[in-house]
Amino acid sequence: EGPSATYNIPLALRLTGSVDTEALRLALTDTVVRHESLRTLFSAADGEAGQVVLPAEEIRLDLPVTPAEEHTLDALLGAEAARTFDLAGELPLRAALFRTGAQDHVLLVVMHHIVSDGWSTAPFLRDVATAYTARAAGRAPEWERLPVQYADYTLWQEELLAADGERQAEFWRHTLGELPVEATLPTDRPRPAAASFRGRTHGVQCPPALHEALTRLARETGTTLFMVAQAAVATALARSGAGTDIPIGAPIAGRTDQRLDDLVGFFVNSLVLRTDVGGDPSFRELLDRVRETDLAAWAHQDLPFDRLVEILNPERSAARHPLFQVALTLQDAARPALELPGVHTESWFTPLEIAKFDLTFSFHEHRTADGRPGGLDLSVEYATDLYDARTVEGLADRLVRLLEAVVADPELPVGELEFTGPEERERLLALGAGPVTDGALLDAGLAELFAAQAARTPDAVAVASEERSLTYAELDAESDRFAQRITGLGVGPESVVALMMERSADLLIAMLAVVKAGGAYAPLNPADPDTRHTQILDELDAPVLITDRALADHPLVARAQARDLVIDRKELDGRPATRSTAATHPDQWLYVMFTSGSTGVPKGVAVTHRNVADLARQRMYAGGDHSRVLFHSPHTFDASTYEIWVPWLTGGTVVVAPRGHLETGTLGELLARYSITSLWLTAGLFRVMAEEVPEAFAGVREVWAGGDVVSPEAVRRIQEHCPDTTVVNGYGPTETTTFAATHRIRRPCDQPGTIPIGEALDNHRLYVLDPALRLVPAGAPGELYIAGSGLARGYVGRPSLTAERFVADPYGGPGARMYRTGDLVRWNHEGSLEYLGRADQQVKLRGFRIELGEIETALAAHPAVVQATVIVREDRPGDKRLVAYLVSAGDGVDLGDLRRHTTAALPEYMVPSAFVLLDAIPLTANGKIDRRALPAPQVIHDVAGRAPRNPQEEVLCGLFAAVLGLPSATIDDHFFHRGGHSLLATRLISRIRQAFGVQLGVKDLFRYPTVVALSERVTEGSGELPRAALTRQERPDRLPLSSAQQRLWFLDQ
Repeated sequence: EGPSATYNIPLALRLTGSVDTEALRLALTDTVVRHESLRTLFSAADGEAGQVVLPAEEIRLDLPVTPAEEHTLDALLGAEAARTFDLAGELPLRAALFRTGAQDHVLLVVMHHIVSDGWSTAPFLRDVATAYTARAAGRAPEWERLPVQYADYTLWQEELLAADGERQAEFWRHTLGELPVEATLPTDRPRPAAASFRGRTHGVQCPPALHEALTRLARETGTTLFMVAQAAVATALARSGAGTDIPIGAPIAGRTDQRLDDLVGFFVNSLVLRTDVGGDPSFRELLDRVRETDLAAWAHQDLPFDRLVEILNPERSAARHPLFQVALTLQDAARPALELPGVHTESWFTPLEIAKFDLTFSFHEHRTADGRPGGLDLSVEYATDLYDARTVEGLADRLVRLLEAVVADPELPVGELEFTGPEERERLLALGAGPVTDGALLDAGLAELFAAQAARTPDAVAVASEERSLTYAELDAESDRFAQRITGLGVGPESVVALMMERSADLLIAMLAVVKAGGAYAPLNPADPDTRHTQILDELDAPVLITDRALADHPLVARAQARDLVIDRKELDGRPATRSTAATHPDQWLYVMFTSGSTGVPKGVAVTHRNVADLARQRMYAGGDHSRVLFHSPHTFDASTYEIWVPWLTGGTVVVAPRGHLETGTLGELLARYSITSLWLTAGLFRVMAEEVPEAFAGVREVWAGGDVVSPEAVRRIQEHCPDTTVVNGYGPTETTTFAATHRIRRPCDQPGTIPIGEALDNHRLYVLDPALRLVPAGAPGELYIAGSGLARGYVGRPSLTAERFVADPYGGPGARMYRTGDLVRWNHEGSLEYLGRADQQVKLRGFRIELGEIETALAAHPAVVQATVIVREDRPGDKRLVAYLVSAGDGVDLGDLRRHTTAALPEYMVPSAFVLLDAIPLTANGKIDRRALPAPQVIHDVAGRAPRNPQEEVLCGLFAAVLGLPSATIDDHFFHRGGHSLLATRLISRIRQAFGVQLGVKDLFRYPTVVALSERVTEGSGELPRAALTRQERPDRLPLSSAQQRLWFLDQ
């Protein structure tokens, strides 16, 4: 981290009365002299840190007095409190006095955490008061000599750990085995590559009655109030999406000998309290678990946290704290007082706006005069890198509500405890509810609705293609003729007719004819394997298979049991255009569309007339923006539902793209030639178009994209080139009739992270639920369930699968259903849904939950990269690696430069292990990325790695091997993956400084942990101010650092 104010401890006191400034300065000096820790400098030689206690006679503390106004006082205190220490060259304590009036001062004392802790405040103030009283009377203070000093504790601690350290280490290895690397409140923003430690604090109060009830619950369950708070915080985090294995960091005083009670020093240790919320236990059962965990942890509290990190050697990153990211404290709200003769003192809060962890929950107990519970103050310190204020405010409110529920009924499972209040639940339901619109049209089938539209606009163009155009009247007549033909073949209500045709006007006529005959059409893709065709036809038992002339000789035609019917325009022209519309109920099947099944057998989704009628009458399609829609998607893809039926049922034109695959240039030319007003593109095709021909959308009013994560860079490029074009992110599974949510992307597209998938359509309801189908709070991840008029009937011939995915809607009316999407989402602060990934295919690597879209966004931001897709590969069992597939902008990609770019933008664990350059990212027939077709990298460097390529790398490899105790090292070896830890990092950096004469810090090793990366850093130099070389002092009594100090000294480097 380097020197920072993160571990400064400010103590501000308002002094009212006549203050003897010189007596106060001398009293502070006396106190620094009394406590060796406060007159200790910290330096290193050959990578080994040590304490240097300055002689008492050399100590003279300054106490500058600064005039201040009340309105500027907070800013002055904050600035002084945030000033960093030079631990090697100045005392780790400083003081300043701010005068706001003749009888009014504020004293600020700032100590570095390396020499103090929260428990040190009381003895420090007590000694200052004693010394001030003496100095004000003109004499030196007389106090008993301290029985021990901090240096004595340091040496004693080493002996203790030598005797019992390994036993305690073994306990922690077992207790913290397979600990999640991150378990915290889901963040509002991606975690930066290096934490800034900027923070803020939000506070709430628990009334005395609740405080008393919580105390009583602790007493009844044989636990402590701290354990109750821990169980409640863990439950709140679990209910907010942090998982069920929650490690919480807790400070422990560490003063295990009474002779340490009066010392100022850094004795506090951090314990990792692993809280298991799994299995939905009752709160009382959870308290039993917490009690067992905490008592065992406290019995093994002597092992310092930094040693624990070295022993467990977790994945290290400058982005977050190791082993835990959430901390918890419980302490008395009464603050130690400074009692000065003739002066009234009171504590003065000095906010540093710093957050050491993602979240710190601090409970402060108030007591009444007779010692009874008087209320709890709860403050939540949070990292502003990660969280917005309203996220933490909502969490704090829910935590208080949870505490109230806990005391009301501790026997309830933690998942059933009141967490989101009635108002918040109503708000969440309202958030997911699309507007309810007039349902008058829903009593008719689509054939009837199309006939009504044809009667209103008979001369308007319904179909336009290279071959021909058809008005509504002409399309109505031709489809009537073909409907008579297939009706004669036995097609009737809900008869399924297979359509294997190329994209054409004839395909549209056949679709409409099947609908008029009362049947349901089932599109088949001619390019699919024969086995898939056979599976689908066996599933459907279709009586008729319609093909066109181009596919009449397809092998499926000869094998199919269905009657084959080749659409023949000449034959149809000879038939009378007698209306042939079978009576159709709006809840009958309109089409059956097949999607991939997890078992390998495709599943057919049965969509009804009512579903599609509701899609077409969405208010977002009014106004003419969708009057000329390009039909270019495969008709086996549900986007074709939008491309065909929305314009037909609103009087628009379906423009049929030429059959076959369309190049981006051809697609762009079609948009201009046919004056397309709107079109749908898969996210992959949208990105390619944005890169190659962004100007092609200039005449298009709305471009809809989806089916995968939509690239913000692609959106920005379209917005730059097409100022009058609106980009819409459309989301919806086939089971909910093409779309269930949409998001109109604002200008400029400055959305942090991924683009939201949006808000509910009219007559739709979106729920974000936990596994027990309870609403989760805004910002928390949950599975998306969709209800409303777009919900399909289910899966053809799959009643058990239908029952599994289409479930009862607990928030709807009687008989209401909802579809379980399997997609993980969350509500953002703007009331839009954000897509997080798949519930059943969550990417997890080395303990990290990883959003691949975040990596792809970082890669795509490099100017040489046009497109990037990232997957997790496991080409060798157990060896999972991130692999990035790239399409370059033209002249290739400098992979070294790209790796540096990615390393600068992402935490180390998110940087791909390998980069593969492709001419194009492979797509499926439906235009989605075909991840199964992505090739394995030719080389993924393993532990063998590459040999050094130059003398500098050779020296660095030797230093790596020497420090790590390895026979050799390669330029690809990762320092922390090969057993490195904080103390070894200090030693390595010290040796690199000596070998190369450059100024590197330990933080450089965190950011560049391989020889190849660190070598570049050595070449560049660190940019730090030069410092004198450190040598071992000629004194035999050189004092080592305590274990706690080693960590803070290490962070200060």
